[in-house]
Amino acid sequence: MRTFEDYVSDLMKMKNNLYIGGERVGRDDPRIRPGINVIGETYKLAQDPEWEGVITAESPLIGKKINRFNHLHLSPYDLIQKQKMIRLSTQRVGGCIQRCMGHDAITALSICTKEIDQKYNTEYHKRFTEFIKYYQEKDLCAACAQTDMKGDRTKRPSEQHDPDSYVHIVETASDGIVVRGAKISITMVAYADEIIVLPTRALRKEDKDYAVAFAIPADWDDIHLITRPVWMRKRKAIKAPLPEYGVSDSIVIFDNTFIPKERVFMCGEWEFGRRLALLFANSHRHSYCGCKPAVSDILCGATALVAEANNIDKISHIKQKLSEFVGAAELSFSAGIAAAIFGEKTDAGTFFPNPIYANVGRRIMGETIYHEYNILTEVAGGLSVTLPFEEEFISKSTKPYMDKYIVRNPKFSPEESHRIWRFVENIVASGMTAWYQIAGVHGGGSPIMETITLNAEYDYEYRKLIAKYLAGLEPNLDQTKYLKVEPNIK
Repeated sequence: MRTFEDYVSDLMKMKNNLYIGGERVGRDDPRIRPGINVIGETYKLAQDPEWEGVITAESPLIGKKINRFNHLHLSPYDLIQKQKMIRLSTQRVGGCIQRCMGHDAITALSICTKEIDQKYNTEYHKRFTEFIKYYQEKDLCAACAQTDMKGDRTKRPSEQHDPDSYVHIVETASDGIVVRGAKISITMVAYADEIIVLPTRALRKEDKDYAVAFAIPADWDDIHLITRPVWMRKRKAIKAPLPEYGVSDSIVIFDNTFIPKERVFMCGEWEFGRRLALLFANSHRHSYCGCKPAVSDILCGATALVAEANNIDKISHIKQKLSEFVGAAELSFSAGIAAAIFGEKTDAGTFFPNPIYANVGRRIMGETIYHEYNILTEVAGGLSVTLPFEEEFISKSTKPYMDKYIVRNPKFSPEESHRIWRFVENIVASGMTAWYQIAGVHGGGSPIMETITLNAEYDYEYRKLIAKYLAGLEPNLDQTKYLKVEPNIK
């Protein structure tokens, strides 16, 4: 497995295809370093013996210990360990660990390539298997590029005025394909080794050119990454882990990009567009059952800490507010565990989480994210956005005043009080704040997509039958199907 230093060294060898603020830059640009630091934690933790079996797993494909972010999960235990890994690693970086997107993409491809082969006798699964062996051997990290620009939202891909509104195939040859279009809001691609491209929606026969999936190095020819980094104000003296982390999102431009045949995993099989899109989305929503409870943990901890700094932590309504974090976080995490236990083994051998529980867990956190920020800001008060700059706590002219007036609870020293308020400022009033709030709502798909999935997967007719039986409208309550449902705990 690679070390953090190996990962960074490999990044620095990549071609300059990033654009930030109208300038073409390389991976050494300091504005993306906070995001690199986040991914770096996944490499550092894999070297830590305490994390053995949590962030590492044994690969049956290459017969070696690998990073769990690159593992194709084979059991409910694997999924639960993944969920635990994401929650604990997210706590360490103060938010999204980012690397789970690549994991959810390889999960989806492992299943869907097998299913396409079964129907059409293609060789996508063989290609994917060779790719994933290489991916695991090299300990790579990937960004999943799924969301297209989409253009006119009332029109399907083939109906768009501009056909490049969705990534599509423009040429097919014996050695590969050429694609054109753009993917938007792609997190961490600026510091990923690979880009894995998947379709974003259900497709029809006339949309077949948009049914395409492939993986390619992130600095491949004719790929341009128009990147928006987000970071926190750099600390001068009051150093802390949180400000060292950040995120970058990119529009990924495919400008008549050649994709070698061995890297193509779907090419025109439009019937599987929806299947592949949902496999990624539902796997990612299961990942959110680890990630978003961790964000809740961070907000809960910040609220408890600032309540203590304000010396109001013993007041009953503050305790009641803290309990709201518990309810949302642990319900979501529990839903993730249920999704693992009631998941299923696919024909590809990959064990996949139950989509209903995964979507329910994700939905809970999406619905509560702004409320949780509201609790923190209510308890913290206005100082979270009016705190003087750090320099005022350093300057000889102003430091005595700052040290005197920053203290509210005398159990904390002036420096401790300053650290608490600076931390809260980073959590609720930095460039990262809005990113986490909106990602909390839209990450893994907009809320309407969770509603669509739940309505498609949930058995409303059986619930209606229960009501009919209890109302005397139906003499029999047939529960055969549900009596045979067994959790995968053996």
